[in-house]
Formats: sequence, C-alpha cells, structure tokens
Amino acid sequence: MIDQASTASEIIDHLRSLRSEENIAGMERFGIATGTALGISNPDLRKIGRLTGRNHARAFALWTSDIREARMLALYTLEPKKLTTEEAWRLSEDFNSWEIVDGAADIFVEAGLVELIPDFAADEREFVRRTAFAMIAGAAMHLKKEPDATLIAWLDLIEDHAGDPRNFVKKAVNWALRNIGKRSHACHAPAVALAQKLSESSDRTARWIGKDAVRELTDEKILARIKR
Repeated sequence: MIDQASTASEIIDHLRSLRSEENIAGMERFGIATGTALGISNPDLRKIGRLTGRNHARAFALWTSDIREARMLALYTLEPKKLTTEEAWRLSEDFNSWEIVDGAADIFVEAGLVELIPDFAADEREFVRRTAFAMIAGAAMHLKKEPDATLIAWLDLIEDHAGDPRNFVKKAVNWALRNIGKRSHACHAPAVALAQKLSESSDRTARWIGKDAVRELTDEKILARIKR
C-alpha cells in the first residue's frame, strides 16, 4: 500500500498495476491524450493523492515519467506555494493535452503566478497558449479578492487571440471571455461589449467565440445572478 513515505518509483509501480484497457478506450472519446495512459480516472488519482500527500520534489519526479496518470498525480500533489515561475515554464514544455493544461492552469492560479498569463498567451504553442486562457477562466472563478480591473484588463488578450483557429485555443479563449462576463456586474458589461464586437468580426473563429459568449452572457439566468 502506498502512503506519504512512498517514492515516485513505488507510486508509478502502483499506478501501472491499475492499468485498464477499457478505460483507456473511453478516455480517447473525450479527446484525452492516451499514448502513455494507464486508464485511471481522475477521481481515483485524487484518492491516491490523498494517500501519498503533497511532496513537491516527488511530484516533479512523477512528472518526468511521461505517464499520463503520473503527471496528473504530480499536479495533484505538488505544493503550489513552492511553485516558481521557472518550474511552471518547465512543466509547460511537456503540455500535450487539454486536461493536463487545465489541471496545471488551476495550480498556477493557486500558486499566484498570474503574471505568466501574457507570456503564455504570446507563446505560439497551442497548449501553452491555452494555458493562459484556462488560467484567466480559473482566476475569474476562484480569485475572489482579485480586483475586477485585473480581469477586465485581460479582455485585451482575449481580443488579441480570438482569431487563433486551433481548437484547444479558441475554446479556452471563449471560456475565459464567458467566465469574466459572469464574474460580476462590473465585469459583465465590458465582456459583453467585446463578445458583441467579436460576433461581428470577419474572422470565422472570432465570430464563433463572440456569438457563443453573447448567447451565454445575455441569458436571463446569468443576468439575474449578476444583478444580485
């Protein structure tokens, strides 16, 4: 049985013992990169993470294994308060799927590394750029004490990259725009204004992002919630 004293190697051996070909096939249907997958669900990985506890150095040892489950477990068990910008960039070098990116983005926000958002957005790699907008989406939800002005300022990044047609980027840009608009009354108006502007763009991708965001941000339930 693994526990807090278990090494990265012991944990990886345990993960390999749980391999499920059926689950791997199921993951593929959700667009999860399964080239190195063992077929262990994220809820089960979180349970394993509770057994092992957090250990920053061991998390990075798990990450270097290149196994999908070991990398997800690394994200669950590293220590956000210890995470540096250099380590965040090191992790980003290996990003190869939306689920890894979205998990890492939550950790980066929790670690207070939002200053990396413009640099990630400027990076031409699809999954690194996605990281920026997944971080914005997460920050809009979780950073309750962050001034609305911070979120509103990120709308410029959304506008700058709304024309990126790559699937995992455009979906994250859309996600970020919608989450900013749903954050507060102050954020709603500028987000809707940008969404309407994009919806009239000659660029197909920007137009899709804008129309989808307008549809959600003008929904009666959303409007009622923001007014409270």
